[in-house]
Amino acid sequence: MSDYQLRPFRWADVPAITAIYDHYVATTTITFDTETPSEARMAEKFGAMLDLGHPLIVAEGSDGQVLGYAYASTYRPRPAYRFTCEDSIYLHKDAVGRGLGKAMLAELLVQSRAAGFKQMIAVITADTEISISLHERFGFRHVGRYEAVGFKFDRWLDIVHLQLAL
Repeated sequence: MSDYQLRPFRWADVPAITAIYDHYVATTTITFDTETPSEARMAEKFGAMLDLGHPLIVAEGSDGQVLGYAYASTYRPRPAYRFTCEDSIYLHKDAVGRGLGKAMLAELLVQSRAAGFKQMIAVITADTEISISLHERFGFRHVGRYEAVGFKFDRWLDIVHLQLAL
């Protein structure tokens, strides 16, 4: 897939980002949210990341459509975690499987290093093999598994943690 560009987040992206996220909330266990946050809440979240200087990338198609977004932000709020980030990548459902996630993760790693992060953690629902495989291809290693910590769509879900030194 070469008909896109990676660019910084813009405030005008909030509706498209919210719609992309809504698909995952409503139809998958990739996120443990059970209700889609409002556009105002998403804007607040992204604004906080911008204020901190954290990487926030948007993939835009040649037609101007938002195809996905990725970000890395503080893993936990306590000060000792300030050099460790957690990544997230969400693609428009029609953009999955075309190499865009790989391009976004590669750029996210570059920008995360530049932002001063030293470790990146991926927190992934254990049965999301495509995301686990993507991270493994970039050198992430499994560092933990939490069993039955999420409950969505009437089933218990495990998560895995993968880590990469930046």
